[in-house]
Amino acid sequence: MTEEAVRAALLHYLDRSAAGDEETASTIYHADAVLEFPQSGERFEGVDHFLPWRREYPAATIEYALDRLRGSGDVWVAELRIRYDGGPWQYAVDVLEFDGDRVSRESIYVAEGWAAPDWRAPWRAAPPPEARA
Repeated sequence: MTEEAVRAALLHYLDRSAAGDEETASTIYHADAVLEFPQSGERFEGVDHFLPWRREYPAATIEYALDRLRGSGDVWVAELRIRYDGGPWQYAVDVLEFDGDRVSRESIYVAEGWAAPDWRAPWRAAPPPEARA
């Protein structure tokens, strides 16, 4: 897939998910897609096994910000931020494997940000413009 096609599909997914429309958001997936959270060891096989809990997610609001998208062919990596109920932004890496125009496998990693240590300041470059949001 092209970067434009992946970006459009991912932004549509994020927009619909943030609006609470998980059914429409989930059209990005093949019916037998695999969703993994390596940090918790969870694996969900098939949309029928992850759509129900996404409908019941305990946060009242979820916000997403897509910071960067890289990849080629069928494998793409999205760097994004996510926050729940207006709380602090967390960083996420989303590895998406496509089969045609739909996701066949997704691995999501989420982590809290941290302040850069002062001792590394002499060697630090400015963040790229897209990461300064």
